[in-house]
Amino acid sequence: MQDSGVHGLDQGERSKPGTARTTRQSTLGEFLTAMRARLAPADVGLRTAGRRRTPGLRRQEVAELAAVSIDWYIRLEQGRVGAPGTAVLDALAEALRLTPVEREYLHLTARGQTPPRRLPDRPDGVSPSVRAILDGMPALPAYVLDHCFDVLAHNAAATAMFGTGFGHGPLANVAFLLFFDEDMRRGQLSWEQVARETVGALRANAAKYPDDPRLQAVIARLRAESSAFAAWWGDHTVSERGSGVKRVAHPVAGVLTVAYDMLAAPGAVEQRLVVLTPVGAVTEQRLRALVTANAPARTSPLPPPSPARRSPGSPTPVRAA
Repeated sequence: MQDSGVHGLDQGERSKPGTARTTRQSTLGEFLTAMRARLAPADVGLRTAGRRRTPGLRRQEVAELAAVSIDWYIRLEQGRVGAPGTAVLDALAEALRLTPVEREYLHLTARGQTPPRRLPDRPDGVSPSVRAILDGMPALPAYVLDHCFDVLAHNAAATAMFGTGFGHGPLANVAFLLFFDEDMRRGQLSWEQVARETVGALRANAAKYPDDPRLQAVIARLRAESSAFAAWWGDHTVSERGSGVKRVAHPVAGVLTVAYDMLAAPGAVEQRLVVLTPVGAVTEQRLRALVTANAPARTSPLPPPSPARRSPGSPTPVRAA
């Protein structure tokens, strides 16, 4: 077990005067006390004998689990030490069974900095609640992306919009679609705008997760096989593809002007729910007709399209993510 002098304290980060620093140290101590109070010894694999006068873990037990000295941990809760290093904070987060949100709060409270990002889990799909959200928007094309721009799930309206292959095989990564598929370039009238946003978002994600092998493989292939991607990657633009408006030339529905919004998927790390909504009455009518004509059987059908426009036939695939 290490002594207090080598617990990851950064040079120059011992206690400094100032109200903000004092308040943060006090908040940190209160947070650590509350987190250990909610755990029983059995929750962390410890055995106990007899009843305890107070609930939760003792300071000594937390110190042992985090491999720090008890004296140092006591002083940490009392606000009498400097800012711990990130490795020590992560050891405490593990000992106290903190959630990702609680871990980030611990780092922000102790150091005033966000912690290093951990690689997100790579589930095969999305949660049942996100699946329900997708299916609950039958009139709007929607899909879920991870930080590599892999398509994790999509709804029936997205299939009507992009074709039956969307989200599968070669069409399972939106960045690859943007840069490698010729149908995309023809159908995506705002191609350069969306493509540049994607490059900037991938660069930002690469900084968050520099050790993610899937993300590095996606970027490496794009740089090797797309001169446009390689050129834009070289200008070091960093951005977040959050929202915007684009124009799509659909082979059946015609030109569509849609807004796109990327929302954080609930309960998931680095998953984004992308929703396309029509801009203007003409696109609203055309999109509704397209989705209605290709919707699976439903107990509650979509409202009928405007009588001024007949529903088009089955769409051919369009690469317009």
